[in-house]
Amino acid sequence: MSSQAARSHMSIGEVLALLQGEFPDVTISKIRFLEGEGLIEPERSPSGYRKFTHLHVEQLRFILTEQRDHYLPLRVIKDKMAESFGRPRPVQDKQEIKLSRAELIEAAGIDEETLDELEDYGLLAAVARRYDEEALKVARTVGALARFGLRARHLRAVKAAAERECGLVEQSVAPILKRRAPGAIGEADEMARELSTLLLDLHASLVRTGVRSVLGR
Repeated sequence: MSSQAARSHMSIGEVLALLQGEFPDVTISKIRFLEGEGLIEPERSPSGYRKFTHLHVEQLRFILTEQRDHYLPLRVIKDKMAESFGRPRPVQDKQEIKLSRAELIEAAGIDEETLDELEDYGLLAAVARRYDEEALKVARTVGALARFGLRARHLRAVKAAAERECGLVEQSVAPILKRRAPGAIGEADEMARELSTLLLDLHASLVRTGVRSVLGR
């Protein structure tokens, strides 16, 4: 890559600095959320770092302005962006995951006993005798934690924390759902997903801070 091309790319922190003067409430989590929703598509370096251009900054400025000044939901903003910036590349639909019990055990690399524990402690559940993508993620993660001596019974505190965070999301979106206005469900869904992203970031930061304290760092 030429030095000129390298200078044309910005980190997510540099993008945030450019936007915060006009949009004080924007955060790194917000930018990541908008990327996750497919409104911007920064490149990635070989090491996984996002590489933003001035076009991405303009796209973000457009999105944030539409939200702030016109209270538009993201699906409407995405359509307006297609008119102003061109339609983004189509994203291939993800195939829905529906696994049997045996398929989940094989895909997650766990045994029957671990899956029984996961279900007994409410960490995952089958729907119509099938397990979805989130169940697979839970099973794989618990399988990895087992290497450190942690079993499903040790993770009740994690489940309780997740339930409390879900309660915060429910409390925040309830006023929108009560309005029963057109588009309320979509607006509530968008808010819930953004809140979830922010809470996950906060949770991860608090855990990292706590671990540093345990290690005396």
